[in-house]
Amino acid sequence: MFHLLYILAFTIIAFLAVGNLLRSLLSISTDYQYTSNSRRRPVEVPHPEFLDAAGNVIEEPLLVMKSIGVEDARQQLESLYKNQPENPSN
Repeated sequence: MFHLLYILAFTIIAFLAVGNLLRSLLSISTDYQYTSNSRRRPVEVPHPEFLDAAGNVIEEPLLVMKSIGVEDARQQLESLYKNQPENPSN
């Protein structure tokens, strides 16, 4: 007899808990939709490095890299190695 009473009581409590959970989720979602619609979108200000002296946005690339071949790179490194000072200061 008590087993049926426990099962009935916990079933009722489970339904109440699930109903409360659903109501909470619905209220949170409506609050989120209300606050997201009422928010003003911030004005996007470009980073100062993307502005020229007059304050206009620069549309051109800021860094242009020159592609060199392996032999050119090797020659430049060898010339740097050969032109090292004899007594490096540590």
